[in-house]
Amino acid sequence: MATRYYISLPDPDRARAAGAFAFRSQGAEALAEELQEALRSDALFQRWRATQEDPDAVDPALGATDPSASVRGEPHDLHVDLVVETSIPGAVFKQRMRLLAGSAWEMRDVRAA
Repeated sequence: MATRYYISLPDPDRARAAGAFAFRSQGAEALAEELQEALRSDALFQRWRATQEDPDAVDPALGATDPSASVRGEPHDLHVDLVVETSIPGAVFKQRMRLLAGSAWEMRDVRAA
């Protein structure tokens, strides 16, 4: 079952400075595409996993993907809103967001898609 997440990036520059795996894109649509790719493939997970002390001990469930995930970006004056539809478990989704944006994101709402 898919879930719809309403995410806000209050300061996209701060999100892009969140670490080695942070967003690199500029603009709402590019950020949405980057997040969508992080949900559809396990590339981000594999890069993160490779940096762990014991990569083989990492729970493989954290690498869950959703090939049909979709993300829409909406620009505003100083922030970006993202609307995400995915079947990835909530804990995995939050882990991906922490990798991409650190603590520079807010979950505004969650609904069944």
